[in-house]
Amino acid sequence: MRQTKIILPDSEIPTKWYNIMADMPNLPQPPLHPGTKQPIGPEDLSAIFPMALIEQEVSQERWIDIPGEVLDIYSLWRPTPLYRAHRLEKALGTPAKIYYKYEGVSPAGSHKPNTSIPQAYYNKAAGIKRIATETGAGQWGSSMALAGSLFGIDITVYMVKVSFNQKPYRRITMETWGAEVHASPSTLTESGKKILEGDPDCPGSLGIAISEAVEDAATHDDTNYALGSVLNHVLLHQTVIGLEAKKQFELAGDYPDVIVGCCGGGSNLAGASFPFIHDKINGKDLRVVAVEPQSCPTLTKGEFRYDFGDTAGLTPLQMMYTLGHDFVPPGIHAGGLRYHADAPLMCQLYHDGIVEAVSYGQTRVFEAALQFANTEGIIPAPETAHAIRGAIDEAIKAREEGKEKTIFFNLSGHGYLDLQAYADYLDGKLTDYAYPEEKIKEALSKLPVI
Repeated sequence: MRQTKIILPDSEIPTKWYNIMADMPNLPQPPLHPGTKQPIGPEDLSAIFPMALIEQEVSQERWIDIPGEVLDIYSLWRPTPLYRAHRLEKALGTPAKIYYKYEGVSPAGSHKPNTSIPQAYYNKAAGIKRIATETGAGQWGSSMALAGSLFGIDITVYMVKVSFNQKPYRRITMETWGAEVHASPSTLTESGKKILEGDPDCPGSLGIAISEAVEDAATHDDTNYALGSVLNHVLLHQTVIGLEAKKQFELAGDYPDVIVGCCGGGSNLAGASFPFIHDKINGKDLRVVAVEPQSCPTLTKGEFRYDFGDTAGLTPLQMMYTLGHDFVPPGIHAGGLRYHADAPLMCQLYHDGIVEAVSYGQTRVFEAALQFANTEGIIPAPETAHAIRGAIDEAIKAREEGKEKTIFFNLSGHGYLDLQAYADYLDGKLTDYAYPEEKIKEALSKLPVI
């Protein structure tokens, strides 16, 4: 029989996270205080983060131990399988080999628990009773709700309003695990009220939801904040994906020529690629491709500037590719990719030419999602479908050039709670939306001058 699944035993779950900051040729510029515009210190973050996560945020140690209690919970779904997409390869008539790491086997259906579990663990150890957070499509909110239920921490989720309405089953999933969920912008915070005063019909954005969650955490002594992407410690936790994949490729006797991942904040692409980028930095011939929506083209059309991570300007200024912190993208179904900026680590790697980026309209993305579902059997999340589009295009290019290559992408989550998106696509209701250049320029003109 041909090998379709490459599976590792529980004993091969990584016991350390890989920190790419130990190996990057250029580290990101330091985050700046939103008020003073000076580099921030640990004391500036201690109001909303436990010290253990702050230490991980700034660490340049190559390997960071994973706590035993976190490993015990990881074992509920890790190691995740690496699949060889034989049927997709055949349908494409490509000489390329396509592999995908399937993170949808986690209880929350995505890669997000890889960081929600350790974040809840460290907050619990610090005596925190409640965590406030945001969510776009609901996968991060679901994962944080799961972590809260396992560690006995109350979770409050500010869910981007357009996704709150599009994806009721995500909300129900969070509530089933005990979380309190609010459509954002809400009337529960000053930042939410201010947005609604200016635009009562605002569909929301991740930047707005982050503002609300940060404000909530900063104004309650028993509450901390948790973020599902972008920050260094989040990307660190996700490297369990790539570390497992490296062992699985060894078992398969193969190695990627190109790694593809969807990119909204950067966590799933970082998790899959950073352990391999270590090899690239040390001379390995490898391409890494970030795929983003044309309606929120952060890397492909943004500017490399200091900007706030949220709309209200409550978070530290980070050096990153950004479309402007008050940029509100249209309500595409890939809610997890509707963020105005990207992780500073991913942005620095892109700026240095180590990572590439492409963007697609959502109709081509869903076309790829259906082809994948009808060959490999898994209905992917709309976010992940961007990675599938990128992988398919790489395979088609290999066919046209008559070249063998090995393509690896991270199937970061399933789409079984996103079926309204598929209904809209099948009914011909989805349209492509390339964000107007003048709107991007308008948002960028409001960036702080550093």
